[in-house]
Amino acid sequence: MPNGSLSLPARLCLLAWDPARSTAADTARVHHLVRAGALTELARRGLLTDDDGIATPADLDSRTGDAVLDGLLELVRESMPRRWRTWVRLYARVTYEAAREQLVAEGYVRAERKRVLGVFPSVDYVLERVAAARALREEARHVLAGTVPAGQVPERDAAMAALAAAAGLGVPEGAGSGARGRDRIAELTGRCGSAAPGMRKIVGEVWGAVSDETAQASAPAGG
Repeated sequence: MPNGSLSLPARLCLLAWDPARSTAADTARVHHLVRAGALTELARRGLLTDDDGIATPADLDSRTGDAVLDGLLELVRESMPRRWRTWVRLYARVTYEAAREQLVAEGYVRAERKRVLGVFPSVDYVLERVAAARALREEARHVLAGTVPAGQVPERDAAMAALAAAAGLGVPEGAGSGARGRDRIAELTGRCGSAAPGMRKIVGEVWGAVSDETAQASAPAGG
């Protein structure tokens, strides 16, 4: 795929962008989705491990060379111990903005600087590579449709599709619902949770945080 070199959080950031509108997907749900991707990727690389439900750095010196991932890794190292679900939300916008800047640097998104009322500086982010965003959505749909056995889906693609379904962003509405959809999500979660000891639990925690939040946001107000 043309976007295969992007990190998982950057791919999720691009996936949440609506190609039909080409405008920035800048909402709390997107921030949390991107953060969930960064946590999953760091765990997949063995740089964050699980210690009785706590996201724990494997050491104090390792780096990935990716600004999005290294920024989050440094934040976790410098903060008090917290659970995975807490890290999905806490300061999530920081990770989202880093992923968006990565998309700008790679040419997927264009930053248009302007002044509001002719005085206050502002930036509009516009989708530049619309075809790449559409291709990424098609890939996520293909993975979720289950035409390829979960065991043959690349781990990063499995994580991308499962997290996107949990957030309800960049995939068909209701993806992952129903018995068949739930079974497929479980298979994909198992696939991206097979990389290292404890990964299944980590992915389950992160997926659950995004899914619960999405369900709450979709629930009707009142009793």
